[in-house]
Amino acid sequence: MGRVTFGFLVPVLALAGIFLVAHLLIRFLAPHADPVLLPAVALINGFGVMFLRRLDIAAVKAHGSTNIPVFGGQGGRQLMWSLLAVIGAVVVLAIVRDHRALSRYAYTLGLTGIALMMIPAVLPASLSSVNGAPAKLWINFGFFAIQPGEFAKVLLLVYFAYYLVRKREVLSLASKRFLGIDFPRGRDLGPVLAVWLLSLMVLVFEKDLGTSLMYFGMFVVTLYIATERVSWLIIGLLLFVGGAFSAYILGGIIGGPFANFHQRVGIWLNPFADATNQGFQPVQALLGFGTGGLFGAGPGVGRPEFVPLVESDFIVAGMGEEIGLFGLTALLAVYLLIVVRGLRAAIGVRDSFGKLFAGGLAFTLGLQVFVIVGGVSNLIPLTGQTTPFLSAGGSSLVANWLLVALLLRVSDAARRPADGSGSGRGGAPASGGPVQLKELPTEMIKASAVNRHDGDKS
Repeated sequence: MGRVTFGFLVPVLALAGIFLVAHLLIRFLAPHADPVLLPAVALINGFGVMFLRRLDIAAVKAHGSTNIPVFGGQGGRQLMWSLLAVIGAVVVLAIVRDHRALSRYAYTLGLTGIALMMIPAVLPASLSSVNGAPAKLWINFGFFAIQPGEFAKVLLLVYFAYYLVRKREVLSLASKRFLGIDFPRGRDLGPVLAVWLLSLMVLVFEKDLGTSLMYFGMFVVTLYIATERVSWLIIGLLLFVGGAFSAYILGGIIGGPFANFHQRVGIWLNPFADATNQGFQPVQALLGFGTGGLFGAGPGVGRPEFVPLVESDFIVAGMGEEIGLFGLTALLAVYLLIVVRGLRAAIGVRDSFGKLFAGGLAFTLGLQVFVIVGGVSNLIPLTGQTTPFLSAGGSSLVANWLLVALLLRVSDAARRPADGSGSGRGGAPASGGPVQLKELPTEMIKASAVNRHDGDKS
């Protein structure tokens, strides 16, 4: 008969200590930051470490052993990555004391993000792929690998927000009205077409639909936040669907760089056609969801190890078997809470750059969850994305903690009292000197025609 040892509590106590110290440091570095973000992220992060530890225990039992090192296996590595990720988040908060300072380096950060995004595409498959996957998303150093695209999304969002703040008025101009929707001028489609082509390059050369969708989606949504025009969402959706459909058709005709995407779409449309080979992963994931049912088999009772890559790409399917539909719904609700609090920070902050940046960060996190959960549940074709804060892997965990740190910084500015202590709601500088006009945040004020006429009369 097995028994509970003190080693079982060590990871729990370690996580509790990490997040307690993180809470104290965040209260010092960003005292007015949203108090909901850290507990919500810590809950998901801890849940992921727990599940990976459960997989480790199942693995050693399968080999006739009952002992596992406290910091060994996937769970132990994820615990160490959690420590590094939290340290990275605290360092970002210590360095970035004002989110508006990031706009000064927008071009540099944007170019760096593009370089990080394209590096895996030019590397040979032996250096850019892991676990035999066709997607080229990694830089493999042999003893460890990093996924640069996870960091690129944060850097690109800085550039997108800065660019759209400068070009917002031009991109808001309407040309024609169709079905009650104002569409932009043709000459203003250049930025969207450029990012669309960039996302298609990711789709073709890196063979990954999820990353392509994430980059293009976060730009289009940030553009919508900046201009408040639904037409940009419609144009973006039509462009992406058209590009993906064209890639699928070309993959069936000429193969080449489009062949992998054509194959993935075919598996998505009918995974049971080749359930023991190409469709094995999605079929096992669907069977795991079905076994879990509404309430799940119970923690430690299921057999998630039957699902390939259950520690990373398919961790949602493994959890779904043990916690059921209700448990997954609660987990997704926590993700939704993080996104909503991020959007709330975007609404509360006064400067335009902060609004676009925080809105883009929150949406990107939500989009990444949709892409991976949609792929695992067969709602959309499978992608190479990982579930934020949950899946095993250092790149995703560190990058998403950095994303949360930047959201905390913006929310600190949004919730700070207007007492002249910083760039909060009042936007006054910290110094006690006279307020310069160029230091004040800007807002777009829409004046009605009646008000303009009244002003003329006066």
